Amino acid sequence: MGNRAQKQTPRNDPTRLVKRRMARFEVRGLDADRELIRSLAKQLAEGGPDAARIRASVRQALMSEPPKKGGTVAALRNSPLIGADLNLSCSRATGRKIGF
Repeated sequence: MGNRAQKQTPRNDPTRLVKRRMARFEVRGLDADRELIRSLAKQLAEGGPDAARIRASVRQALMSEPPKKGGTVAALRNSPLIGADLNLSCSRATGRKIGF
């Protein structure tokens, strides 16, 4: 079945993880994302300021609400330029001739 170390690892592994306040779990995803997920998990497990920043970024990306439709129209309706009587027409000049 394997050498002695391979037989003992599954027995000892859970206790080492508990001491480090870690858990082992399975994640399903695309094969192309395998290294990304592993590197993300490694960074989070190491802790520190980078881990806190990554957690905050991922949490914000996953928990944020999708943008609501009509946001641009609502912003234009609330514009301080409403009723300013701006002249937004443009000149229809044909341009200048270029001689060769």
